[in-house]
Amino acid sequence: MTYAYLFKYIIIGDTGVGKSCLLLQFTDKRFQPVHDLTIGVEFGARMVNIDGKQIKLQIWDTAGQESFRSITRSYYRGAAGALLVYDITRRETFNHLTSWLEDARQHSSSNMVIMLIGNKSDLESRRDVRREEGEAFAREHGLIFMETSAKTACNVEEAFINTAKEIYRKIQQGLFDVHNEANGIKIGPQQSISTPVGPSACPRSPRDTGSDSGCC
Repeated sequence: MTYAYLFKYIIIGDTGVGKSCLLLQFTDKRFQPVHDLTIGVEFGARMVNIDGKQIKLQIWDTAGQESFRSITRSYYRGAAGALLVYDITRRETFNHLTSWLEDARQHSSSNMVIMLIGNKSDLESRRDVRREEGEAFAREHGLIFMETSAKTACNVEEAFINTAKEIYRKIQQGLFDVHNEANGIKIGPQQSISTPVGPSACPRSPRDTGSDSGCC
């Protein structure tokens, strides 16, 4: 399928916050409760429609372990968007955000769009990080913020697509040089019109599913 632009994404954050599950939910619309730890980098892709244009999202899911950080750093360069993920039930994953953000900003384009994601919103009764804390961190560091659930698909579409919308807005403003692929953007062949993205699967009031398994 043809597309107007290709945007490269990178997903970053601690081990077990649900990075791979977010990618799987977005690309395949399915949830895998038990997922092997990512070794190095995994890859996924999907077409979306932004402002009537077909955009191909090429998404790199990185390992959260410290031993793989040097590999992860090599993928920051050439990424137009980053999804920085923490687990709302594990405060240590929130406390580590500053380190991840410093890494991202040191090794990426200054225009890279960063979406902060508090994942596992379905586990409300086990929440250890308040939504307001995520919002405050995002405001302080100039990030977009959403809470998601890879299990229920709550806000997963919106997280990936809103990141693409912000990248596209920056292209329209001339902040990205689309002829320099080092910025994580590639001009594609003429796009065709696609079906608009469907409604969110987010429930009105998230409840604890009672699941203790899985990383997502």
